[in-house]
Amino acid sequence: MSEKKVFSYNWGGRQLTVEIGQLAKQANGAVLVRYGDTVVLTAAVGTKQAKDTDFFPLTVNYEEKMYAAGKIPGGFIKREGRPSEHATLTARLIDRPIRPMFAEGFRNEVQITNTVMSVDPNCPPEMAAMFGSSLALCISDIPFDGPIAGVDVGRVNGEYVINPTTEQKENSDIELSVAGTATAINMVESSAKEVNEEDMLGALLFGHEEIKKLVAFQEEIVREVGKEKMEVILLSFDPAIEAQVKDLFSQAMIHAIQTEEKLAREANIEKVKETAIEHFEAVLEENDEKAGLLKQVSQIVDNLEKDEVRRLITEEKVRPDGRKIDEIRPLSSEIDLLPRVHGSGLFTRGQTQALTSATLAPLGEYQVIDGLGIEEGKRFIHHYNFPQFSVGSVGRAGSPGRREIGHGALGERALKQVIPSPEDFPYTIRLVSEVLESNGSSSQASICAGTLALMAAGVPIKAPVAGIAMGLISDGTNYTVLTDIQGLEDHLGDMDFKVAGTKDGITALQMDIKIQGITEQILREALTQAKKARFEILEELTSTIAEPRKELSPYAPKIEMI
Repeated sequence: MSEKKVFSYNWGGRQLTVEIGQLAKQANGAVLVRYGDTVVLTAAVGTKQAKDTDFFPLTVNYEEKMYAAGKIPGGFIKREGRPSEHATLTARLIDRPIRPMFAEGFRNEVQITNTVMSVDPNCPPEMAAMFGSSLALCISDIPFDGPIAGVDVGRVNGEYVINPTTEQKENSDIELSVAGTATAINMVESSAKEVNEEDMLGALLFGHEEIKKLVAFQEEIVREVGKEKMEVILLSFDPAIEAQVKDLFSQAMIHAIQTEEKLAREANIEKVKETAIEHFEAVLEENDEKAGLLKQVSQIVDNLEKDEVRRLITEEKVRPDGRKIDEIRPLSSEIDLLPRVHGSGLFTRGQTQALTSATLAPLGEYQVIDGLGIEEGKRFIHHYNFPQFSVGSVGRAGSPGRREIGHGALGERALKQVIPSPEDFPYTIRLVSEVLESNGSSSQASICAGTLALMAAGVPIKAPVAGIAMGLISDGTNYTVLTDIQGLEDHLGDMDFKVAGTKDGITALQMDIKIQGITEQILREALTQAKKARFEILEELTSTIAEPRKELSPYAPKIEMI
């Protein structure tokens, strides 16, 4: 029986204790994290063999056990079922800073399971689970380039606070989760009450200072109990075939990439791939490893597409659709497309289009949230739907996946800040955004369409909200920040940094990156460019409807205040 090891650290004025060696010993790495009275068990497991796939098969689970809050699950079965929306969002929150920390070409399956076993309302289990996920990987034999850590940041009476208590959150104008390494930030999730860019950057940097300390604490633990990392085979290609593909097809790929229209560009890129495969089918006719090498050709062409897109942007400042680095795609907006709904707005940016409908109902129809906290409800809801026809594909239709839940929640956070109080507007409000076309930034299009729908419905919002997605192409030395990234730039770039807000400040942020971190300079530049773009989009929205209507739709319920 292995000896239990215990390590402690003062985290935001509360005790963080890590126990290793007693529980879940058959996992590659497992830790029990105690933060105040919050307890999370994290286990990391990885396969010894790589999977034959073109992506890294990482799964992060965040399991909320109702006993952790002294509750019995509701419903007939009285047992935990599918993950709650909050659990889904938290799993995504943990996945995002961890995923970039695995080596390029790593294809072994990895699963991280976070089980919340006890909850202290003043000690966030989400950040304890993120800490545990990083540490479980670091002490395991799974190759991982961590540690990473994350913290919550609030601002109360002008002072930044690490992991604010429940009471502090009620008085905070910033709600920020930030993660990173000892040297850089690599994940951001935030809502804010119209906070300016400089103050938001200050919150990010304040959080990163605490992250550095948490990373150092993990490194201390790894030195004492960390396992030797297993040897793994990373995905690689035959160098001779790789050189031939680049020599023969680079010019054709450059030409295909610079096709302005999305579907035509995709068809041209696919044609390059088909031509390359046909060429090597003939070349490799007598080769016993023909099937495996042809699969490599397909993947090498994909990499060639990525390399050329990035090179054109970095060296020549040329984007696939010909725009300038800080140029937004053509904008258009419209209201009242749907005659019987309480309010509707259509927003189009290039080949991305969202139609949002607003529905008003009595306050009694608010959504009840039965989670690990005190049972509560919300009267403003935003749902996001992404049908496959929006990208010209055939696919599954059903309940929303993690991505749709995440995009809906981001839009909800961005717009929630301008929703009037129940005293001023005694209605439950539901927005539903249908993405009708997508070529990048559909979540931000849903925010813009949501603003139009709210104003058309007569909801007296405090100010219009617009959203923009920023991108990054970096070669380690030089970098380029892109405004209003399209799908190809998102897929092949290093960053997706979404910024939403009013003319007075930021209401929501979300950042995902594929590299191990970005600097303060890049953050500052991205926020500055995003502000300029946001103002341009707000002009478009207010040219369509300048202010909320004074009258509700004749089909909306009428409520009189007595």
